[in-house]
This record gives sequence, C-alpha cells and structure tokens, in this order.
Amino acid sequence: MIDISRGRKGLRFLVALLLVGAAPAESDSTLFENVRQADLRVGTIGWRLAAANAPLCDRTESGTGLVLHTLDQFDSAKRDAARQHFHFDTPVAVEAVVNGSPAERAGLRPDDSLVRVGSVEIAALKGKAGTTDRLVAAQLAIGALPAGAPVMVDAMRGGVPIRVALQMVPVCKMRFELELNGGYTASADGAMVQIGSGFLDDYSDSQFAAAIAHEMAHNVLHHRDRLDARGVNFGMLSGFGGNVKYFRQTEIQADLLSVYLLANADYPATAAVDFWQKFGPSKAGGILRSRSHPAWRDRVSTLQAEAAKVAKELARPIVPAMLADRDKPLDGDWQSLLVRHR
Repeated sequence: MIDISRGRKGLRFLVALLLVGAAPAESDSTLFENVRQADLRVGTIGWRLAAANAPLCDRTESGTGLVLHTLDQFDSAKRDAARQHFHFDTPVAVEAVVNGSPAERAGLRPDDSLVRVGSVEIAALKGKAGTTDRLVAAQLAIGALPAGAPVMVDAMRGGVPIRVALQMVPVCKMRFELELNGGYTASADGAMVQIGSGFLDDYSDSQFAAAIAHEMAHNVLHHRDRLDARGVNFGMLSGFGGNVKYFRQTEIQADLLSVYLLANADYPATAAVDFWQKFGPSKAGGILRSRSHPAWRDRVSTLQAEAAKVAKELARPIVPAMLADRDKPLDGDWQSLLVRHR
C-alpha cells in the first residue's frame, strides 16, 4: 500500500474541485474531458493487467473493456452539465472504451447510454445521488454474466436505440478507480484498487501501471483477508508492535507479484524498479516512510532481483509459486523475502 499523500494542486486538483461542486477556472467541457481521459488511462491499464493475468486469479469475472460512469457520481451543481456533455439517456453510460477490448470490437462507443446488457436491466439497478452505488451495481452485475457466448447489449446513441453483440472474456475480478484527490495515494481493499490522481501527470504509463499492479497484487494474494485474520491494526497503528512484520510481509509479497503481473501484461518487468527509483527518493524517504513499509532502496534491490528472474521466462503468462500460499495464514517472515540494498 502506497500511503504517502503529498500531492500538488495542478490540473487534476481542479478536476477534483469540479466533481465536488467548486467553481473551477476551466470550462465544464474541458474538465469533463480531462476526467474522461484520466479514467480511460486507469481503465486501460487495469484492463491490460486484469485480462492478461486472469490465469493467476482465483476470483474472475466477465470483462468488457468498458469504462462506465453514472450521473449519480457528479455533484448536484454539475449533474445537468454532465448529462448534456456525456449525452446521458440512462443512469449508466459508457465514459470510454479500451482499445482492442471486446467492447471496441462490438462497436460500442463513448457516450452510448446502456439500457440492457444481457439479462441486466440498467433501470432496475439501485443508486443514490452523490454515490457510485449504481455504478458498482452495474459493474458487478455485468461481470457476473457468462463469458462463453455473445451477450446482447441494448443502448441509446444520440437518442437512437442500438443493439450489438458483445463477446466478453474472463478477467481478474477487480475494480480500478481513480481518486481525484491530486495526491499520491494508492490502496486495495480485496476487490478494488484505488489510485490517486497525482500519478497522472508525473509518471509514465509503465510506472503508473507498476503502482496499480502493486495494489492489484494485494488483492490477488488476499492480503486484506489475511491481515484481518491476524487481527492487525490499520491506519496510524500499522507501524507499531506486532503489526509491522505482517504489513512488511504483504508489502514485499505485493512488490514481487507485481513484477509478474506487469510482465504478463506486456509491460517491462523492470517497470516497478523504475517506479520506486522515482517515487522513493521524494515520496517515501525520511520522516515520510512508515515503519510498516520496507525502505525504498531495499524494495528496488528486491524488485531488480525478481525482474532478472522474470527476464529468463519466455512463456506467458508466468504463474509464480507464491500463489499457492495465498490462502495460508501470514507468518510475518518478511526478512527472507527482502534483498538488501548495498
């Protein structure tokens, strides 16, 4: 878990202000498009990682490559503007489509409003203004549909009904969400990966993917459940007492697995090394470093050693042996996993 939140107030911060109802300098249209492009970037990385690593995940679902949004998630002051800009004809619509995904092959486009996906009636999904409840319900219901046969999608495009056949594929059961907070935060709760918008401007796609892959690895390895089973304290108490060894173990395990997740998705196996070499000196050093996390230089050395192993593997996907232990209790042995910086 990357928990440093020393962000800067740039363009992404203005986007965040838009969504909570403040009055930004840019036009609504410009900021709405910034949101779309930011969400598509996260959605594309998430799609690559989730689709390529489906054989590594014991929790899978049907994937589409659609980046969805709902009117509910917009602040009331901006909801009408969002309705017009994104051409919402139903409560859940297509914000963006990942290139090369089943959704693109089916012919779905940004600003298509969903009416029905297979047996999922969008109007029947419950939501609440100011929340993403309806969006999450749509994602879960669509993900639960079978991937073996084409699913018919009914939608509205510019007020005109359309129908397309969508052939979904198995992906890791995982949601990827951008936090429009201007900061460098990242977290995983077992089912979702959240990533702060501070990474958008300052990190390359492969470095950004490394941060996301680390959080995804926590979910693939069931770390939240296993930490809960150990009764550890989260938050400010995570760096004290008996908590430390378990958090460090999960952090190093997530680092190691992230190398495989990245390589399987055709990112450089060294992307995580590149990320920490940039992130570590400015964001994870000195008083900002939590005792629950290993020193960033040691993380770099550990990642370099694992990337060298992955470089020797030609077949994809690579399924690392550590997955066999993902349902076993954490034993707190982090020292044997870490390669010390020299």
